[in-house]
This record gives sequence, structure tokens and C-alpha cells, in this order.
Amino acid sequence: MPEKNGPLQSNWFAERQALTRAGDLVLLLTADLKRYVIKLTPGRDMHTHQGVFAHDELIGQPYGGAVVSQLGSQALLLEPSLTDLIKHLKRGTQIIYPKDAAYLVHKLNLRAGSTVVEAGTGSGGLTTALAWAVAPTGRVFTYETREHNYQLARNNLDRVALLPYVEMHLRDIEEGFLQQEADALMLDVREPWRYLEQVRGALRTGGFFASLTPTVNQVIALLEGLEANGFADIGVEEVLVRGYKPVPERLRPEDEMVAHTGYLVSARLIDASLDPKQWLSKERRRYQARVEAQARMAEAEAARAAERQAGGRKYPKLPLPG
Repeated sequence: MPEKNGPLQSNWFAERQALTRAGDLVLLLTADLKRYVIKLTPGRDMHTHQGVFAHDELIGQPYGGAVVSQLGSQALLLEPSLTDLIKHLKRGTQIIYPKDAAYLVHKLNLRAGSTVVEAGTGSGGLTTALAWAVAPTGRVFTYETREHNYQLARNNLDRVALLPYVEMHLRDIEEGFLQQEADALMLDVREPWRYLEQVRGALRTGGFFASLTPTVNQVIALLEGLEANGFADIGVEEVLVRGYKPVPERLRPEDEMVAHTGYLVSARLIDASLDPKQWLSKERRRYQARVEAQARMAEAEAARAAERQAGGRKYPKLPLPG
């Protein structure tokens, strides 16, 4: 059953202000660059290795300023970014990395007012990014089959004040999606090619589709499924992020980088009356033309061999060497 959260309401996410308020999510950045995302609650304390920061003393302070713990250690009081929110979720499953989530928002063409369907929810990492993109007037419809993940994701979304923009479903997408004419649809499931018929039923013609899979085998199966189910503008990409050490005198790459996390497959749903083969990539069409040419050559060679055999032609055996 769907988890309906009522009408959209204003909160810290929808409103921007100069001073912090009770209920705001804030980022504490300590002097040694440790990051803490906390929800300001009167009467509570944030215990860190740099000392205790009382919430009451953080409420009403300006964003971008410094606050002091009872040990005299300073920390910056900042508004958390989407990356901060995703990285600080409680995890029950592997979450989609912020680098992939940000690019998926781009590939799905999401903006305020968009409607997007997602399966599965997992811990709610990508759901957070999707809701961030479509709020405050859009909606995310997310599907999960495991009760534990469903509750965990719901708590995570509630903590970051994005639950009002999400409708959650504890439902197997094998049964189909409950939405129609969605602007975009994202599959984060083990075998996405099995659900393309359900995708067609939920996505509007011309709508945006994407899926993130970790292995080449899954990508191949999905590409074959997309070609067979009326999708066009098909693409496969991988997002790699390499950070640099911000030292002007010695600017150089970080020692480690976030490299392969998954293959992003994207496509567009086209009108069912159109032939999707007409819209294949140039590389795909060249490959198919080469395969067809080889098949014709093989058929012609087989026909010539049959003619020679039917004509009773015999060829002497060549002597063996030596």
C-alpha cells in the first residue's frame, strides 16, 4: 500500500533564511574537517571529539558563522548539501553514490514539478536526490519489496524533511506500477530488463528512463530489452570523479578516487507505432549491417557449395606433405 504523506507543506527545505531555527538540519564542520549533519532540537546536545555543542546555542545563529563547544573548539555552522544528506543516511543497503545520483537527476531531466517513479527504494539515497530535484511541486513515487528497507528509507526521508514530496509503496513491481504518464522512471533493481513492459505502462511517451547496474552482463541484457521494447536514444555511461588537493602551491590529484560504481543506462520511450530500429545509434546500425552482410555472404557460399555438389563435381585430394 502507498504511504501518503498529505499535502505538501513548507519547511526548512522549501524556505531559506539567514538564521537557524529549531527543526532545521544543519552541518557542523569541525576544525579538523569532520562533518556532522544534525537536526536542531531544543534541549539536545551534539557530542563530538571536539566537545559538546548544545543545540540551544546553535538555534538562532547565522549560517556561515562559527560556534564553540564547551571545550572551546570552533565549528562552522553551515547548510548541508545534498551530498551531505546522502552520505549521512542510515544504511541498510548499498546506496547510490552522490556522483551517480546527481548525474541521474540530470539524465532524467528532473526539475520542480516533475513526477518520477523509482524502484527499488533501498535506504532512500537516490530517493533523497530525486525528491530534492522535484520539490516543492513535484512528486516521487518509490517502490520497495522489503519491509525493513521501506521503514528505514521512510525514516531517512523524514529526517531530512523530504518525505512530504515522496509517496512510498511496499509493492512488487512485477505487478506493475500504479502511476501513469510519469515524466521519468528509474530502475535500481537486479534485473531491470524484466520490467520494461511495466515501465511502458507507467511512463509517458517521450519520457525519460534510466537504470544503474554494476556489471557488463546486466547492461547487455538491458540494452537488448530496450531495443525490443520500443525505446530510443539509448546510451551507456560511467561516472568517475577525481578530486584534487586544494593546495595552490602544490595542486595535484587526491591519492584515491571514486571510480567505477555502476553503469548508467538511459533511454527515451517512443510512440508504439514507430520502429525503434530506425533510431538506433550509428555504431549499433553499423554493427547490424556488418552482421547482416556476413550472413548474406555465408548464405551465398552455402548456395554455391550446394550447386557444386549437385553438379557432381569431384576434386582430387591433395597429397599429404612428406
